[in-house]
Amino acid sequence: MAASAAATEAPAPAAVPNPSTAPDAPSPSATGATPATATATGEAAEGTETGETAGSAATAAAGAPTEATPAPTAPSVPRPAAAPTSLSPSRAGDFMQCPLLYRFRVIDRLPEKPSEAATRGTLVHAVLERLFDAPAGERTAPRARALVPGQWDRLRESRPELAELFADDPDGQRLARWLGEAERLVERWFTLEDPTRLEPAERELFVEAELESGPRLRGIIDRVDVAPTGEVRIVDYKTGKAPRPEYAEGALFQMKFYALVVWRLKGVVPRRLQLVYLGSGEVRTYDPVLADLERVERRLRALWDAICEATESGEWRPRPTKLCGWCDHQAHCPEFGGTPPPYPLPVRARESGGVPQGRMGAD
Repeated sequence: MAASAAATEAPAPAAVPNPSTAPDAPSPSATGATPATATATGEAAEGTETGETAGSAATAAAGAPTEATPAPTAPSVPRPAAAPTSLSPSRAGDFMQCPLLYRFRVIDRLPEKPSEAATRGTLVHAVLERLFDAPAGERTAPRARALVPGQWDRLRESRPELAELFADDPDGQRLARWLGEAERLVERWFTLEDPTRLEPAERELFVEAELESGPRLRGIIDRVDVAPTGEVRIVDYKTGKAPRPEYAEGALFQMKFYALVVWRLKGVVPRRLQLVYLGSGEVRTYDPVLADLERVERRLRALWDAICEATESGEWRPRPTKLCGWCDHQAHCPEFGGTPPPYPLPVRARESGGVPQGRMGAD
């Protein structure tokens, strides 16, 4: 079922059925607790299986009023390898794209260079989140544009590794162009939504739910709107262009993932899933039904079975695609003549007839 391209404003929100404050959900302070790892997707993406998210980086960069601005982080100390215990949309996508990439990011935790595209996405998310701190009448494009330099300063303070992005730019021209691109993306948002008519119930909302006999699902939702009638809309900002219809399922999968978590936490099926593509100036929506979420849950269980099988057997197969050209781990990938690091977890002999890696099985 294709997502609709129609853009609609939700009615003024009422009190939200808040997943983050449900008795079985983690404290909202979990957002922003750990730094994020940017990926080459051009979006703010979830980090490792410990719950690190670029959404939390955006929260930190925005200087949320209820928390102090984060101090620069100290050099990270490698953590002991451990089997994965949770799943985010980004890590699910990693495994489906290439099981070996999932291993490098989740099991080995190999470092990755920050990218301009992903960091710009994090910056734009921070600006759009912070804008809603202002009264409705003051949420203007000039105000949002003016937030960009300050949010970039905050982001660099919280993630010192970003300094290397423009280390070879002594005159600052490339940085100025990059910041200008971020400002244009922020301005384009005003042609797609009217923030003076929106009062988000939640911004950068950390959600987590554990499936029965399955993984713990977790992630950060960019924005949750709730109408006076109680209908919930989940909104996600994308700083890239809207994909062609044949490639739209990936982004929609992420939104259905979030909808599944909200449904499992609160028993509420979101009325609408909304993707706001700032790169191409499009809004795409999808109205899920319970059968959609049940189908996604079955697929995630099958995916998790394949991840557990690979974790126990130590067999993480590469899956070459056009995306390999953007991968930071070619030096460790057999497809490029590299050798993976020694596997850090105990292994057992693989049994015959396992779940094919990266496949989610029948619905």
